[in-house]
Amino acid sequence: MSLLTDLLNLVLHVDVYLTQFIQAFGPMTYALLFAIVFCETGLVVTPFLPGDSLIFISGALAGAGTLDMTLLFVVFTAAAIIGDSVNYWIGHRIGPKVFHERAGALFKEEYVGMAHDFFEKHGGKAIVLARFVPIVRTFAPFVAGMGSMSYSRFFLYNVAGGVVWVAMFLAAGYFFGGLPIVEDNLSLLVLGIIAVSLVPAAVKILPTLLKGKKAHSA
Repeated sequence: MSLLTDLLNLVLHVDVYLTQFIQAFGPMTYALLFAIVFCETGLVVTPFLPGDSLIFISGALAGAGTLDMTLLFVVFTAAAIIGDSVNYWIGHRIGPKVFHERAGALFKEEYVGMAHDFFEKHGGKAIVLARFVPIVRTFAPFVAGMGSMSYSRFFLYNVAGGVVWVAMFLAAGYFFGGLPIVEDNLSLLVLGIIAVSLVPAAVKILPTLLKGKKAHSA
């Protein structure tokens, strides 16, 4: 429970911890920012790390002159693109093996073929839109790799999604992060960003859950 509380505190007060890190380590902050976004997008086991809010707050600090906007864009974009690429290859290398060796409803080999067909048909849109949905953006590259979506096709949308994602949240933080109403309600804004980001996933998942519940009741 303590770990969950600490994690929630980190997410809600990223600005406080980031400011403290800048004061203590200066330029090393850019390495930390790269590492966080890389891990959130590149490692399947760390979807809980802050992404949207971290980029937004970094943009706000750039607007205040604490961080360099151009360097932030380069660092975050590189982390996002490289992270997704690593995640893709992890899924490509171990995903099919997991499905082949594990039995049960969740681990059927034909699902790999289904994933391949889905990403070949809708992969571009799925990879780009996943950037804006917490947790989903961590798993989308893994599934794309597991489904054997061609890497050249994946990389094209990976770059496009990464650039748009970083640019939007950095710009939002840069231009609006310094407003008094934003500074005074930053924790609520972070929660709002997370909630709005999860709406697309909820719209997709809820009908399926309700349909399954009705079928079960019948």
